[in-house]
Amino acid sequence: MKILVIRYKKTLGVPEGGEKASELNRHVLQQIVGEGNVDTYFIHDEAHHRTLLEYVRGVLYMPFGYYFGLTPKRVREIVCKAQAYDVVFVDRSVFGIIAKRLKETGYKGRVVCFFHNVERVYFSAKYSNKLNPMRWLVVHCADRNDRWSCRFADRTIALSRRDDEDLFNRYGRHADQLIPIAFVDRYQKDSYPEELTAVRPLCVFLGSFFPANVEGIEWFVRNVLPKVDIRMQIVGKGMEKVKEADWMRPDIEVLSNVPDLESVFEAADIMVLPIFKGSGMKVKTCESLMYGKNIIGTPESWSGYELDYNKAGASCLTSDEFVNAINDFCQHPRPRFNAYSRKIFENQYSSARMVDKFRVVLED
Repeated sequence: MKILVIRYKKTLGVPEGGEKASELNRHVLQQIVGEGNVDTYFIHDEAHHRTLLEYVRGVLYMPFGYYFGLTPKRVREIVCKAQAYDVVFVDRSVFGIIAKRLKETGYKGRVVCFFHNVERVYFSAKYSNKLNPMRWLVVHCADRNDRWSCRFADRTIALSRRDDEDLFNRYGRHADQLIPIAFVDRYQKDSYPEELTAVRPLCVFLGSFFPANVEGIEWFVRNVLPKVDIRMQIVGKGMEKVKEADWMRPDIEVLSNVPDLESVFEAADIMVLPIFKGSGMKVKTCESLMYGKNIIGTPESWSGYELDYNKAGASCLTSDEFVNAINDFCQHPRPRFNAYSRKIFENQYSSARMVDKFRVVLED
């Protein structure tokens, strides 16, 4: 079996959350059919800087369902290339137009579409400012591609029951398989840190410079940080931009574009994930579980994860709930390495647990 994977972006430097999930998908597919039987077609390459002409062309094509980077010519190229493959794995439903064209042109192989989010919901959150002139155009394009993915893909994969229900309510199709966020386990050790959390704990927010992340950490800094005695780090690709924000404080450390996060995770007493908007599952939550962290997050940050929040940390919605949860750590230190979080990752969110689920999608 030969598989052609359609991916969004070939990343330079530190990948964002969605690209980490895409890389995991490719890794699992290679485990099933062999590395030499999986080829990748990237819609974007960060080594190539988009010109003004390319940007304008992208805007002009978007009303017709071509998300940035796709054009009719490139879709025809993908359709032609696909004839040599048994499976086309469309890694993001925002490229549903590829599934549509494959089926309309009589492609005989299997088309699989992986929903990282319900893209309409994701882009509504990304372009939350309703005065943004691009908002309607992007959300409309995402909505059409979600619909085409549901209609034309032979198999669809969603991350969680929430996304599955949303897809059914919007487009009338349940996902054929639910496969949650997962990671290749990069934190297998003979022994793990044994230190207790500090009385003045180091709280780390992890996330790239993205509207829902920035809104969440701003809310935390304004509403929670003044009421607790902690050290604070903000870590994520592009996050140096928040240094100029009017809500930023000089005692908050910002680490941007960190190539290896292991030392950041090991030093953190608590991961704080105040995310209020979005779709899909949060990659940062899975990564925090992998490193065995205490996690205090909103219900949105926990969405799709099946575990006991109180054993992993806490689920909080209001500022008072965050303050109480953090103060409990200050008053009652506990292991910085949370063995329960790590065990949940090993049992439910390690890539090794996903191979059989992907195999069913490919072969059933």
